[in-house]
This record gives sequence, structure tokens and C-alpha cells, in this order.
Amino acid sequence: MITTVLAFLLAYTIHYANVSQKWKRLVHWVALLPMLLPTITYGFAIIYSFGKQGLLTRLFGHEFYMYGYPGLTLGYVIYTIPTAFMLIYNTMSYIDKKFGVVSKLMGDNAIANFYISVLRPLWGTLATSMIQSFFLSFTDFGIPASVGGRVDTIAGILYQEMLGSIPDFNRGAVVALVMLMPSVISIIILKWLERYNIRYNKISAVEIEKNMIRDGIFGVLSAGIMLCILSIFAVIFVIPFVKEWPYEVRFSLEHVKSVISDPDLLGVYTNSLFVAVATAVIGVLVSYGAALVTARSTLNSKLKNVLEGIALVINTIPGMVLGIAFFTFTGTSLQNTFIILIICDVVHYFFTPYLMVKNSLSKMNASWETTAMLMGDSWLKTIIRVVTPNAIGTIIEVFSYYFVNAMVTISAVIFLAGAYTMVITTKIKELQYYNKFNEVFVLSILILATNIIAKYVFQWLANRKTQSNKGRKQKNMRKFVKKAAVICVAGLMAVTGIAMTGCSSKKTDNKVVIYSNADDEAVDAMKKTLDSNGYKGKYTFQTFGTSELGGKLIAEGKQLEADLITMSTFYVESAQKKNHMFKDLTFQRNLLKENDFASYESPITAQEGTLILNTKVMKQNHLPTPKSIKDLAKPVYKGYISVTDVKASSTAWLLIQGLVSQYGEKGAQNILKDIYKNAGDHIEDSGSGPIKKVRAGEVAIGFGLRQQAVADKKNGLPIDYIDPTEGNFTLTESVAVLNKNDNKSKLAMKMAECIVKKGRSEIIKNYPVPLYKGEKEAKDQISGNPKTYKEKLTLDLLKKHQELSEKAMGK
Repeated sequence: MITTVLAFLLAYTIHYANVSQKWKRLVHWVALLPMLLPTITYGFAIIYSFGKQGLLTRLFGHEFYMYGYPGLTLGYVIYTIPTAFMLIYNTMSYIDKKFGVVSKLMGDNAIANFYISVLRPLWGTLATSMIQSFFLSFTDFGIPASVGGRVDTIAGILYQEMLGSIPDFNRGAVVALVMLMPSVISIIILKWLERYNIRYNKISAVEIEKNMIRDGIFGVLSAGIMLCILSIFAVIFVIPFVKEWPYEVRFSLEHVKSVISDPDLLGVYTNSLFVAVATAVIGVLVSYGAALVTARSTLNSKLKNVLEGIALVINTIPGMVLGIAFFTFTGTSLQNTFIILIICDVVHYFFTPYLMVKNSLSKMNASWETTAMLMGDSWLKTIIRVVTPNAIGTIIEVFSYYFVNAMVTISAVIFLAGAYTMVITTKIKELQYYNKFNEVFVLSILILATNIIAKYVFQWLANRKTQSNKGRKQKNMRKFVKKAAVICVAGLMAVTGIAMTGCSSKKTDNKVVIYSNADDEAVDAMKKTLDSNGYKGKYTFQTFGTSELGGKLIAEGKQLEADLITMSTFYVESAQKKNHMFKDLTFQRNLLKENDFASYESPITAQEGTLILNTKVMKQNHLPTPKSIKDLAKPVYKGYISVTDVKASSTAWLLIQGLVSQYGEKGAQNILKDIYKNAGDHIEDSGSGPIKKVRAGEVAIGFGLRQQAVADKKNGLPIDYIDPTEGNFTLTESVAVLNKNDNKSKLAMKMAECIVKKGRSEIIKNYPVPLYKGEKEAKDQISGNPKTYKEKLTLDLLKKHQELSEKAMGK
């Protein structure tokens, strides 16, 4: 409701207020600004704007509370304003303003005039805007993950089932089906509202007369809305150009240089542009064709209802579910190709473009086809010669919508992109996993700049269309439309041809594909080892979050694109048990604990858990230094700690191992209950969530990975760490080779051996837990209380500890 009201005010300012054209263009651009950025940056922007150390918090000297419902509401409104605005703005363009003049001449008062000439023709679009905003919010995961706090959302539950520490696709499928239920109600509502659709014989050009009160009010309202949007996103243009926010607030290009110097950036950026253009071309053809069928054809009404229902159901499917659904193509020639990315994007964003075109076509004169038929023209000729020229503005908007969304989407493509088809938003996801939020903002600015240039070009084309309507002949417009149609078809053929070429080229690529969930220190060590031992240029390295890679292992099995993986050991063992996808290692291992690892895996890192402190926040709030995990349950730490949910992240498992080992399951449950109570809205779904909030000064204490805290302290951040008395428990990551029996498999085996035998000397510098005979820890890296859990770490044990955690949460 909030989004629809705000979007209406912005669209009304442009169409019905007599303000300057420059102001109208500014309103239009700001309304679409959030759409030009990846949604993954929204939550970060809110935290870095309104958090305890946020930009706006420091400017106003007032602390805002942005977790739970306030943060969710703000995030959802920002997220959905562009879509709602486009729907309302587009429909207003096809309202005949002459009816407002007639209403005044008939003696109607201002309220009646407003209802008859503006509100009444918009009923269907306003309802559509509300429904679309509802579903976008209902199915979004990124915003709740950042600022949701303790508020459970169904998208969050779906993420835990699909991509939690233990993926359960069957339960996730049930949750996804539940999420489809509201679509039934929306179909009924939209069908009922179709009776309120109003068609105009022609759209009259009416000059809006001056009205100081009206123009002033809407000028101020639009200014206020724009200021709110811009102030939240201002942080994106500040944080990346600061040495280290909020501790070293001085200008620096260090983060920008770090991103630009990435050798993979140009490739993923080019991929993104290609996918966006191809998606836009195909999306325009599909959405325009579907809208013509439902709005301008004589097709059976039942068949039209089927198409309408399909569009609405597509609208309710979350991107991550759609991406997982495309696992159906695993093992086919479409797997890990651009084609599948393009198809997924076209389907994912189909609903809004379809509605935009349908609403525009519905407002046009319904007798055009009949008149043309009497004159001897076919329906198709009428569409090309009459309808399409009048819809060019909307078609350009649809092209723009598809292009921009394809540039910013993450959830739908994260599961489908392969080593050679990665796009820029997957790079952002990778940087988020490594807690490099400054670099995330830099890439967001790059995407924003690209989309702004694209929007400018699209706006220029739309203005050409307007000028053509005013000053050019219809014959010239028909030529323009024909040329555009030829270009679209040629573009479609080119896209298909290039994508097909991409399918075949990747099959003949002899590089070993390596998938990894390792942190960047381990990845850098492995790359350095491989390059210095003759394997430079012979491999492609692709990193994922633990959950994303775990989902791909379970779902794709032997059809996984990778030839070699490094992954959490318990995930490797689970994938092998389910899919029998790894081959026995052919090289000798000199493990300290030979029986702890199967013959198809060899450990490369051991990650330890610890307490992480923000020394400045601790000092400012006069907090005592905790010595144990149990201390976090003390009332003095209420609101100052952050931990992860073991249902969503395996990092929390390190904490639970310590509590269960020291206090038993019953004691651990009681302690966890108080820890969760103290954490409140700071129980995170991501393993990097606590340290992110500790760095940002949102909390004083977090539980996370020891090596991250060690690195932050070395880098001069006000970060320290305490090895808890319960112990520093570990999770190992192992290397494994897929059983593909091809030429690359032999090379992958040699690389695995190289990583284990020659890379460990470099890896152990950051992960100081000996795993092989003869290894020694550096004295400055040794944890204070290293311990190993009494039982072998398995998925069954993890499930058991998850149940314990759920009881502690009172679920």
C-alpha cells in the first residue's frame, strides 16, 4: 500500500502537475534508481545508513532502529517503488486528459473530477501495483537476510530449506508451493478488476493549466520522496571511497583499484552485458506477443485466462526457486550455458513487462482491428501498421525493464551460471561471502553507471518516438517499426547463434574447472601453488558460498561442471553418499588422522571458531570482556552480541560443539536460550553476518571464524578475538576429484595432489591447524584452546544439533 501511494504521487507529479520538464525528468529518474542497483545492496545500504555507525546516524546524531519490521518495510518499499511507478506511469500515459476538462465544464467539484478522470481509469493498475509489490516483497530474501532480525519470512524459511546448512529440496518444494497460494487470490482480484478497464478512442494532447497550490504540494511531496531515496543510497557513493568506514574516514581509491585490477572482472562484465541485451530482445518479443493475444486478439477467453494465470503464477515464484527448478536441465546441452540464463531471466521478469504492454494495449481504441479488416487488412498487418507504432514507447520501456533487471538479478542465476558464464552479480555474491562490502559497493556503482547509460539511450529512443508522433508522418513511423522489427529478429538470431556457439565451445575447453567455497586467503594460496608448479592457464577457478555450492553438489551430482572441488568435508561426504560422484585419490596422503577422512577426499583447511570483539564499542559501552561462550548468556550483553543460526549456516555449529562438549545437551540448550535472547535481532543466517556487524559497530561481540578476526586485527581494525574456555572447535574443508573418466580428470587429480602436497605450506599460514604429518603451527597463529569434537562430524549429528538449537529458540 505504501509503495503504491508513493508511486502514484510521483507519477501524478509528472502527468498532472505543471512543474518544469527538468523536474519531471528528475522525478522519473529517481523513481527508477533503486531498480538500477542489485537488491543485495539494499540491506547493506540501510545498515550503513541507519546503523549505529551509519552515515545518516552520524550526520543527524540520532540512532535509528532498523531491524525487524522497520527495516523490512523500508527495504521493501525502496525495492518495489520502481515497478509500481512504471506500471502507474505507463497507464497514465494512455489516459485521455480531455475527460478532466469535460468534467470541469460539467460542474464537477475537484474530488469528483479527480475520481472520474484519474482514479477511475487507474483502478486496475493500482490494484496490480499493490499485488506486484506484495509478491516482490513476499518472495524476496536479500532484504530480510540483512535487516530482518528475528522476524521470520517465508522466503527466509525457503532459503533455509533449500540452501541452509543441510539442503532439503523436498521440504523446500513444499514451502515453494505454499508461496504460490496467494496467486490464486490475486488472479481472482485482477480478473474482477478487468471490468473497470477504460478504452479511449484517441489520446488527446491537453496542456496542464497552472495551479500553484496543486503544483506546490506535489512538488514538495515528490521532493520529499526523492530525498528519502537518495539519502539511503548516498552511502554507496561514500563508503567505497573511504579508507575504512567508520574508523579511517579519509579519501582512498584502494577499494576501487582492488576491483578494477581483478583479471576476471572484464569477462563477467561482458557476460552481463550480453545476457542483459539478449534477455531484453527475447523478453520484448515474448511479453509483447503474450499481451497482444490477451488484449487485442479474438482468442477464446478461456485460453486467455490460462495465459493470464500462467503470468501470475510466474510472478509468485521466487528467483532462487526458479533457478533451482532449472536444475531439470542438468546433464543436457543447456547446462551452464548463456541460453539457460537468458530463458530464466525472461521467465523470471515476465509478469511486469506483460502487464505494462497489456495495460497500454487495453487503453487503445478497440475498433482499430475491425476498421482495418473492413478495409482489407489482416489482423497481423493492423498490429504492425497501427497498434505497434502507438505502443513503441511502452515497448522501449519493456526493453529497458528487462535489460536493467537482467543486469542486477542474483537469485535466479546464482545456481545456473557456470565457470564460463558467470555474470557481474555473481561476483558481488562472491565478494559478500568474503565480507568485502566496500568492493560490493564499487561493483554496484559500476552496474548503476551501466544502467544509467542504458536508461539514457532508451529514454532518447522514447523521445524520438514522441517527436515522430508530433511532427513526422505515419509512413516514416511504419518504416521505423519495420526496421526495429528486423533488428529485433536479427538480434534474436545472433543471440541464439552466439549462445549456441558458447555451448559448444565450453565442451571443447581443456581447462580444469575448480569449484570452491574456500575463503580468499585459501583461494589465493591454491592459485599461487598451481601457478608456480606449471598449471598456470590450465584451470578456471570459481568460488561459491557454502550453501550455493552445497546445493549444486546435491542437485547436479556427476553432472556438475567442475572437475575438482574444495568444500566442507561433511558436505563432500554427503554428496558422495547421495550421488557417488567422486573418485578415489591416487596419491599418497600423510594425514595425522587417517581414519577421519575417506579415500576420495583430503583436507586442505581447518577453520576454528572464536569470540570476536569490537574494542571501540566494548569501551564505549563499558562492557566486560567475555572469557567463554557461556558468558554471552549474561544479561549485560543483551543487544550487544551477534551469532548465526545453525539451521542456516554451519559456522554456528562451532559454537554449539563447544557448548555441548562442556555442558552437555541440556546445559547447552539452556545457555543457547539466553544467548539467543541477548542477540535478539542479530541472529544471522550468514556465517559472515556476525563479523560484518562487529566491523560496522552494530554489535560489540560476535561468534565467527578465527582467521577472519586475526586478519582484521592485523589490518589495523579495532577488532580483537578471545579463544573461549570451551575451546576452538574446527570444521575442515577437503579437496575431491569428480569421477568423470576423461582427460581433464587425470589433470585434475594432479592438481589436487599439488594443492595438498605443495599448497599446505602456504595455506597453514592463515589456517594454523596441522592436518598432515610434519606440519607445525606458527607461534603467532596458534589458537589458545584447540579442541576436536568427540564424535565424527556428520550430517546426522548436525541435524541433531539443529533440533537442539530450535528448542532453544522456542520453535
